[in-house]
Amino acid sequence: MEESKISEIHVTKSNNEYSSDDNIEINVQFLVEGGIRDAFNEVNWTRAYNNNDVGFKLKYGVKLISGGFRKKELGRTVDTYRKASIFWTRNPKLVNPNKDKRVWVQIAKNFEPFIRLSEEEVRQELFDFNEKFVFKASDLGKGKHKIMAEAFASWQKHDFTEPGNVKNNSTEIEIIIN
Repeated sequence: MEESKISEIHVTKSNNEYSSDDNIEINVQFLVEGGIRDAFNEVNWTRAYNNNDVGFKLKYGVKLISGGFRKKELGRTVDTYRKASIFWTRNPKLVNPNKDKRVWVQIAKNFEPFIRLSEEEVRQELFDFNEKFVFKASDLGKGKHKIMAEAFASWQKHDFTEPGNVKNNSTEIEIIIN
């Protein structure tokens, strides 16, 4: 299986400058790509279901870091997971008339279930991340601050994959607090 990685980490800010009593809103987006994403396909779901391997859990985390020598975590650190449940159904609303597909995947994000009708939509729900951080500008203090994000993901052995973990950092963005 090809190597997995976290790619395309984007850190976006709502403004360039803030006053010390403002709330700062930063968005972190990233993707898990490579072997694990490619292995999570319809053929492997069906094989895993037939081998009674019907659950997949992807643990992930994101944290914002500020500072040079003295690194400081900002906002709440995200440390959670997403689950994929593989199931069999005869539900006519889910059956694609062009295929005889009966094995489906339900993705749970923050305990909210999603069922998507295509392989790529399922992969996007499971492996594409968008986390929002809100914290007070006064936590940083006045001046210029460089902020970066650190993201990680891990998973266990399943019928279609070996255990693995990936980690990556974003490029720095700069904000000014007056």
